[in-house]
Order: sequence, then C-alpha cells, then structure tokens
Amino acid sequence: MHPNPVYRSEDRARILAFAAERGFGTLAVNGPDAPMLSHVPFVLTGDAGAGLHLVRSNPIARALAAGQVAAVLAVAGPDSYVSPDWYEMDDQVPTWNYAAVHLRGRLRLLADGDLRAHLEALSATFETRLPGKTPWRLDKVDGQVQARLMRMIVPVALDIESVDGTWKLAQNKPEAARLAAADGIEQAGIGQEVAALAALMRGAG
Repeated sequence: MHPNPVYRSEDRARILAFAAERGFGTLAVNGPDAPMLSHVPFVLTGDAGAGLHLVRSNPIARALAAGQVAAVLAVAGPDSYVSPDWYEMDDQVPTWNYAAVHLRGRLRLLADGDLRAHLEALSATFETRLPGKTPWRLDKVDGQVQARLMRMIVPVALDIESVDGTWKLAQNKPEAARLAAADGIEQAGIGQEVAALAALMRGAG
C-alpha cells in the first residue's frame, strides 16, 4: 500500500464497503517456492470475514489441507495513467491514479456442507445487481449436475484481521488541478473504468 497518509484516510467501514462492491480480488498466500495467487469472486460475511471458493486442484486449496494460512485478498478498483498536462500546472510529472484495498487475515477450508450456502450468497449478491432480471438461483441446475460441479470446488473463509486501503486520487494537488485531471482521465478513456476513477477524484476533496 502507498505509504503517503493523504491517500489512506478512509475508515474501515469505507474500505470494506469498497471491497464488497467490487466483489472480486487477487488472493495471495506464501508458497514453498514463490507466492501463490488466485483470482476469485468473494462475498463479505459481516465486517470480519470473506467467503470464497477455489477449484479443488488449486495449489492454495491443496495447501489449506494442512491447516489455515496467512493470506491477503487484494481488491483493485478503477485506475488510469495521468498525464501531467492535465493538471494545468507547471513542473508536474506523469503518475497513475487508482483505488485499491487489502484484506489480511487467516485463510481456512470450510466443510463441504458449507459450500451450497456460500454459492447461493455469492450468486444472489451479484444477480440482484442486474436490472430488470429475475435473479438466477442454484436450484435451476439439475441436482446431479449440481453435485458434479460442486465436487470440483471447495468453500474457503478468510478471517479478516486487518484492512488497508489506498485512494490515490490527486488529493495532494490543488482542487482545480485535481478536477482538471479527472476531466482529462475521463476524456482520454484509457485505463480501467476511467469514469469511475474520475468520479472518485471529484469526490476526494
């Protein structure tokens, strides 16, 4: 995480709300030779946990068979390159603006019997965000097909011990420069979800 405190002023509730809204992150644990990463959808369970699942053959899932491990779930938000010209100030340099959250804690396997409830919570979280659509439900899948697919994955919980967030949105610039850069990002349309990043920058004052 960026060490500058001006980019790290959000409280725990805002950080968790951001993570919950994104619902997708990079799970990282230490491996025997190198860090092991997996890109996973997740759902928060209160303010101290996250539920997710892994393919049974995933190296992280195999590592969990020996017991819980320390883990980080990194959640990336919108990001974009920032041209120094957009600030309309002298002596500026290029940078990158972004929002990101890290959820740290202990990762553990859940019982196979917990899988269905997790999958139902996960799909309901995202299905209800789709406008004008009747939410899909797991019971639309044939029971035998369900059982076969569910044998391929394992439910996992992250017990969250600490949260951290970076909101690098040009808060260290004068307001006029920050807003001008937000306009430049939005008009250029490069990077990830630039309209969302521009909106975050406009609200960062």
